[in-house]
Amino acid sequence: MPNIPRLATLAIACAVTLSAPSMAATTVTKVDAFADWSLYADDATPHQFCFVTSEPKSSVPSGATREAPRMYISAWPQDGIKSEVSFRMGFAVKGKTDGLVTISAATFVLFGANDRAFVADAIQELKLVDAMKKGAQLSVAVTSDRGTVVTDTYSLSGLGQALQKLQAHCF
Repeated sequence: MPNIPRLATLAIACAVTLSAPSMAATTVTKVDAFADWSLYADDATPHQFCFVTSEPKSSVPSGATREAPRMYISAWPQDGIKSEVSFRMGFAVKGKTDGLVTISAATFVLFGANDRAFVADAIQELKLVDAMKKGAQLSVAVTSDRGTVVTDTYSLSGLGQALQKLQAHCF
């Protein structure tokens, strides 16, 4: 299971950073963009964390009231973590209800915590990232605490380049 406090720290950084950098003396800056994906990194030397992120191209239902959803693939060099996948859904996720990621014919199970969804198994997470590198789009379906199934669809265009740059820049 992913380290939720680490992801909570990143969530705070991302929420603040994507519009204005600053997190407890750590600045997070956009390093580069690759089609639908952007790379961000902290200003520490060596880096404490870096991540690539994207917004969904479509969401169903389209009129759902929520904060802006985002997908992240994070790296934590000091801990040897190279690709931790998370989804900020923008709403409270229904507890004890699995979410599902679909890329072509491949599916991956997610668990929810607060307003996020994560891959519970490290091996499945590696398989998910590999499938993402080969795919064109990804759909994530998660149930809100109100019982609404929300499906976000992300473009994977530029992800391979963004992940290569993340590894080169952050490690």
